[in-house]
Amino acid sequence: MSQSHESNLKRKLTNRHIQFITIGGTIGTGLFLATGSAIFIAGPAVILGYIIAGILIFSIMRQLGEMNTEEPVAGSLSHFANKYWGNFPGFLAGWNYWIIYVMVGIAELTAMAAYLQYWFPTLETWKTTLFFFILTNVINLAAVKAYAEIEFWFAIVKIIAMCAMILTGLYILIINPNLVDGSTLKNLWLVTNNHTGNSIFSGFFPHGIIGLITTMPIVIFAFGGLELVGITAAETLEPKKTIPKAINQVVSHILFLYIGSLTILLSLYHWSNLNATDSPFVMIFDKIGFKYAAWTLNFIILTAALSVYSGCIYSNSRTIYGLALQNNAPQVFTKTTRNGVPLTAILLSGILTFSVVPLNYFMPNWSDAFKIIMSFVVICIILNWMLISISHIKFKKQKKFENQKTSFPSPFYPYSNYASLLFIFFILAVMAISPQLSMTKQVIALPIWILIVYVGYKIPKIKIK
Repeated sequence: MSQSHESNLKRKLTNRHIQFITIGGTIGTGLFLATGSAIFIAGPAVILGYIIAGILIFSIMRQLGEMNTEEPVAGSLSHFANKYWGNFPGFLAGWNYWIIYVMVGIAELTAMAAYLQYWFPTLETWKTTLFFFILTNVINLAAVKAYAEIEFWFAIVKIIAMCAMILTGLYILIINPNLVDGSTLKNLWLVTNNHTGNSIFSGFFPHGIIGLITTMPIVIFAFGGLELVGITAAETLEPKKTIPKAINQVVSHILFLYIGSLTILLSLYHWSNLNATDSPFVMIFDKIGFKYAAWTLNFIILTAALSVYSGCIYSNSRTIYGLALQNNAPQVFTKTTRNGVPLTAILLSGILTFSVVPLNYFMPNWSDAFKIIMSFVVICIILNWMLISISHIKFKKQKKFENQKTSFPSPFYPYSNYASLLFIFFILAVMAISPQLSMTKQVIALPIWILIVYVGYKIPKIKIK
């Protein structure tokens, strides 16, 4: 790997930056919008789904974190897959991670259009996506430190809003339950009266264990983005100290915010009165009469989507940069500006993400476009996690052969790796056979996608100087 290339990225990111870049890149549409359909499928059991998925992602993050702490390089997963597994796995890991965040960017821009329709129902979605596409890309053309500071404040707003929502809900449930008719923790497992819910849908598992299992692919979508910790490694100040701390803290923070907020929301208002396409965070406060709170939350959720898309641009540009350093992408993508911004890499990702504009023009019903994009994102996220876990196994075997101990070992290796892989294959099976999800075609598309990448790998690489 060319050291001169590697040094073009500036090591300026602290633990504060890494945590909030990661939180900003994770808390977004997967939680605020897609959770509506997850609740519709599983009911309150969706909370348990988030706990299960949280255990999985923590295991995978520790595996990635162990590798990143030892070798904090650009390209992250693609670097480790390439070095410890083989050239094609590295090629696949990098380009798969790249396409994930192109599609996540499209999903977030589409979600922004959906959020604006809360205030402006007749506003055409393609116009909204075009505006936010231009705005966010301009921000990311600034220096990395400027981007990190902006992302920090975006994340702060989200965290404060979610904590305020949790505290408000606790006040209503514990101190002043008469403030909202029907608000009670019993909404999580009972229907207390006709006002609070449909008596058909009672119990913590209203659709049984099958409902919980079926909702897991949607829940996984909400955890996509935590891998940004790995992407920031090459620009991290004191990585051996910062990365372990950031990983342990960011996962616990995410789980607290996800599980805490959903528990409060589903206690304030019975889930059976919601629609699958609603953002539960906005509509529950709207339906209980807190109109200003709903308005404010919708605005914050809009900025959350903006922040996640900003994280997508950051992630994609650094992924392409890392691939170019490995000679798995044209060398033009190693070029950076004086401020350390990989400009050509940002432009490539922007060209593909721009497809969100014609997509929303020809599919003006945002939910149709969003569902298609989300299902493909989930498939690629699952492949990404699979590659992390297998690469980590290869990494550990090599370190054992070299008789080296790592400073941030993943717990329960190798059993946690095997458990993660088993759960991943289980999720794929659910997606393939569940008629409610209608994701069979997306599962079939997974081997086709791998074949397409393999063909690209075999084609002689064109080096653009």
